[in-house]
Amino acid sequence: MASRGTTETSKLKQNLEEQLDRLMQQLQDLEECREELDTDEYEETKKETLEQLNEFNDSLKKIMSGDMTLVDELSGMQLAIQAAISQAFKTPEVIRMFAKKQPRQLRTRLAEMDRDLMVGKLPRDLYTQQKLEILTALRKLGEKLTGDDEMFLSTNAGTALSQFERVSTDLGSGDKVFALASVEVEKAKQ
Repeated sequence: MASRGTTETSKLKQNLEEQLDRLMQQLQDLEECREELDTDEYEETKKETLEQLNEFNDSLKKIMSGDMTLVDELSGMQLAIQAAISQAFKTPEVIRMFAKKQPRQLRTRLAEMDRDLMVGKLPRDLYTQQKLEILTALRKLGEKLTGDDEMFLSTNAGTALSQFERVSTDLGSGDKVFALASVEVEKAKQ
């Protein structure tokens, strides 16, 4: 995001215009095909289209009121979180599950790791690193951790995970963290 929002703002504007055009075309098509539809189908489709228009209008109001901005929020968050995530999370699989808000899959992965550690398939240091990542991700997803998990985190958490915790807490919304974590997932895939 080197453009710090310029490209994104342009794309947002284009998407908004396309969405408005699509909704207006949908209403026009509905009126033109009114004779071909039964009354219930026409009314239901028109109601759905008007609901979509209302949602679209609400989104526009948010953007215009300043509740949603691309340049200010995302630029600052991206810089802070990219640094924290890249240092804190080394496992692309964990980043992906975190970004996609998949606590159940994270817990399954943790159980698999516990099993692999017991049978000697996973070295202790790799287990510790990945367990820290998963527990941190679960905590940020609002999942309840056991007392043992909390103890493991406090005993083993390094500065990178602590920095991630602090930065993501300072930024507030988990959705912002998830959006930027998904950028890290894409980078990790490459």
